[in-house]
Amino acid sequence: MHASPWKVYGTELGSRLFIGTALYPSPQVMLEAIQASQSQVITVSLRRQTPTKSASGDKFWQLIESLGCHLLPNTAGCYSAQDAIKTARLARELFDTDWIKLEVLGDSYNLQPDPFALVEATKVLVNEGFKVFPYCTDDLVLCQKLADLGCEVLMPWGAPIGTGQGLINPYALETLRKRLPDLTLLVDAGIGKPSDAVQAMELGFDGILLNTAVAEALDPAKMADAFAQAINAGRLAYEAGVMPKRDNAKPSTPTLDQPIWQQYD
Repeated sequence: MHASPWKVYGTELGSRLFIGTALYPSPQVMLEAIQASQSQVITVSLRRQTPTKSASGDKFWQLIESLGCHLLPNTAGCYSAQDAIKTARLARELFDTDWIKLEVLGDSYNLQPDPFALVEATKVLVNEGFKVFPYCTDDLVLCQKLADLGCEVLMPWGAPIGTGQGLINPYALETLRKRLPDLTLLVDAGIGKPSDAVQAMELGFDGILLNTAVAEALDPAKMADAFAQAINAGRLAYEAGVMPKRDNAKPSTPTLDQPIWQQYD
């Protein structure tokens, strides 16, 4: 059984896994991992990969095109609003898409987003017709401001990029889900293992964006498959209704109306 389809900025998707294209040991390994993930959306960075159809970039972009996935260009490596805006405009020209994963970093140590520059860039890009996917922290006030600017999707981190720490603040993420019920929320960054993804999906998040946890695995394709199954399981659990935690034990076999054979045990 698979979780129900969903829409992102009006585009219907079956998979709830977005996957990145960086850090793989070879283009072929990247291709196999993305195929195993069943992802329909892949992220690409203009700053970390050559956005041309010539020289060394040719094979990479041919592989990307062969996947037939939706492209989500990102502004990775930008440390100012203006730099991110310029990169987003270039991405729209190159890839013919209004989708942009907006990253504006404020700290090179933990790659934390700069909330002020992020809001500034979001305002400009939304006004220019971009469908913005902002990479942000789990701060409720920041997320509300981004939503007020017109973002239909938010991508709060679970932990700093590439750390594999999982969800370091589940309470904050759960609060976002409860306070912003109509927004599409994806956990972006910090997911290290499939159980981290299950936890996020059980909280009611709509999807997960991964890269490092798959690309740096001993077997990226197998890990991508594991994440695909984990995300589906977590979403199914959320849709089915996860049982609440209780302080006291509750018997699974009722004491009233027992079958007659139990009286002779």
